[in-house]
Amino acid sequence: MKNLAELLKAHKITNEEYAEIQRILGRDPNLVELGIFGAMWSEHCSYKSSKKYLRGFPTKAEWVLQGPGENAGVIDIGGGYAAVFKMESHNHPSFIEPYQGAATGVGGILRDIFTMGARSVANLNSLRFGDIADEGEIGKLHRHLLRGVTAGIAGYGNCMGVAMLGGETTFDESYNGNILVNAFNLGIVKADRIFYGRSEGVGNPVIYVGSKTGRDGLGGAVMASDSFAECAKSKRPTVQVGDPFTEKLLMEACLELFEQDWIVGIQDMGAAGLASSSFEMASRGGGGNGGMKLYLDRVPMRETEMTPYELMLSESQERMLICAKKGFEENVIHLFNKYELDAAIIGEVTNTGKMELFWRGEIAGVIPIAPVADAAPVLNRPIARPAYLDSAQNFDFFDTTISSTDALKTLLADPEVCDKSFIYEQYDSTIGAASMTKIGGSDAGVFWTRENNKALALAVDCNPRFCYIDPRGGAAAAVAEAGRNVAMSGAMPLAITDCLNFGNPENPEVMWQFKESCDGIKEACLALKTPVVSGNVSLYNESNGKSIFPTPTIACVGLLDAPKKLLTMPFKAEGNLVYLLGETRGEFGGSLYMKVFEKKVAGKLPRLDLAAERALWEFVIAANNAGLLRAAHDVSVGGIAVAVAKMALAGNLGFEGMVTLNDERDLFCESFARAIVEIAPEKQAAFESLAAQSAQQFEMIGEVTARDLVLNGVSVTSEKASSLYFGAFAALMEKET
Repeated sequence: MKNLAELLKAHKITNEEYAEIQRILGRDPNLVELGIFGAMWSEHCSYKSSKKYLRGFPTKAEWVLQGPGENAGVIDIGGGYAAVFKMESHNHPSFIEPYQGAATGVGGILRDIFTMGARSVANLNSLRFGDIADEGEIGKLHRHLLRGVTAGIAGYGNCMGVAMLGGETTFDESYNGNILVNAFNLGIVKADRIFYGRSEGVGNPVIYVGSKTGRDGLGGAVMASDSFAECAKSKRPTVQVGDPFTEKLLMEACLELFEQDWIVGIQDMGAAGLASSSFEMASRGGGGNGGMKLYLDRVPMRETEMTPYELMLSESQERMLICAKKGFEENVIHLFNKYELDAAIIGEVTNTGKMELFWRGEIAGVIPIAPVADAAPVLNRPIARPAYLDSAQNFDFFDTTISSTDALKTLLADPEVCDKSFIYEQYDSTIGAASMTKIGGSDAGVFWTRENNKALALAVDCNPRFCYIDPRGGAAAAVAEAGRNVAMSGAMPLAITDCLNFGNPENPEVMWQFKESCDGIKEACLALKTPVVSGNVSLYNESNGKSIFPTPTIACVGLLDAPKKLLTMPFKAEGNLVYLLGETRGEFGGSLYMKVFEKKVAGKLPRLDLAAERALWEFVIAANNAGLLRAAHDVSVGGIAVAVAKMALAGNLGFEGMVTLNDERDLFCESFARAIVEIAPEKQAAFESLAAQSAQQFEMIGEVTARDLVLNGVSVTSEKASSLYFGAFAALMEKET
């Protein structure tokens, strides 16, 4: 090939990897083969930098039906039904083209779920933007990005008829050059009707279904395995364009297909398109000898003069690859045609262990399956403890003299804390008539599973400031926080999915952060009994040499056996008693208080006691099951003062009380394993008795009032608190964009 050095650079293939490709093939690759290796061996598809650290994640439990390795994880939720869920990133595309980048991120995760036989029913998202309050170009850009991303998520999810149940949106200067868009979806399936992405049975037909293939998304997997520079906008052609109406037809067609016995396996065409779907299906079937022949000129195309290279690597949306049972191919084609979707037999299953590509009667490429799909390079990148950690962790805190009242007012209006209905009111959270919570009204999104008359609680969380000052502890804290949010709804956390967002893996300090974070997740999942069932890694979140804060985002799913026992956040009635659970230790490392008033992300991570965390979950769930609780909310960002204020504001009520503290500023510390709960006065004796029996630390800190917030040295009227909390974000977004 001419200009080999340029081709290798374009495909992110090193000289060493090219030599390995030559060894595998026994010859030089052609352009089609080089493109396939480049995509399949990219960070995005192969996890070559991260794979060694993902091994050892706890993935098993009696309720886990499918762990990592398939399109999504699956857990048993009782009554013969299962929940299928996963979280994925679409960071790079969303920075380049926010609407379509975010929209196709939602579309991709939906396909991961319904390709396993499940009907998608619930979405979450985790979004990170830069300094949105900046008065200059940075703020203007990120307000534009936020508008585009949220509109894209809403546009796709609403058209699909899938409820958005919650999420998180946070802001930090570390995301000025790379935003994060992490999308989660969950579906429900009969436990004995789960489908997998495999092809087997020599001679079985391989069928392409969905939209026609175009040139959009070419190089997307490779692009997502590279850092951004000032010329990022030139990568716009690598962003896919989505059509939610076609995806809705595709989902309904697939769900109807799953009622029949016509197919062996099915796979979404996601990153790397037909290349990844075909190689992955072949690698999972045939007992190690699985192979496939593809006749690329049969692929439905929407553009003229497309090439084999483009057809294999296009990331056009709303497409699936099916391995059908021989003799049923016409049934499959007829079904998809009924939904006005393309369907064509483009290949067949073999037992050669090779992918054989044909174009107009000629061989376009022949590649062994295993080295591409299962034996991609595993890199042993150098690691080094970041130089910044010593000074960050030894930061001497508390130069500030701001009053507690002024501190609460400031924090209630901070973009990290304040109500973000500007965002979530774009989302349809009630479609499907199963949502049991309103976004912003509960620590977790909860929906009724009518199939077994139970409920599922979903929460997503990560505090990047914690992960910056202590990657291991911060990642473990993200697992704990996501589970704590689920437990505050009365549901028992069962399993997690992750989206591990990090900077440039070629930087030893970033790889150290990644390693430590994985170790923290392993430790927390073991202690908290929440195995990892699926996940995603997004690296190269770096722009102009600056990496994002380590952001290992965690989504947790829990089961509420009795939907009528749902627990929510808002205070319910004047005169009810309010208790603080857990120990407050005056810990401010990584806190919002420190960032806002000291202008620092520094300090030592609060002490994380995973046994105390699990005990808190179990106590809240037990107290709720006993009918003792009226409301619950975890104490996290902003500490006790913000937690109590949010419960009062959400319930349109007030609070008056006093917390025992060593320092008044401890109202804003972010010690872990804490919660605020509301009980009726007549339940006080029973509640305190159960807490004592459970060895749960507690303190009665006050009562619900009709209006205003009075807590230790804090005194804020309801009108002022409400104006700050509910009005700040909309006012910020009304700035010129």
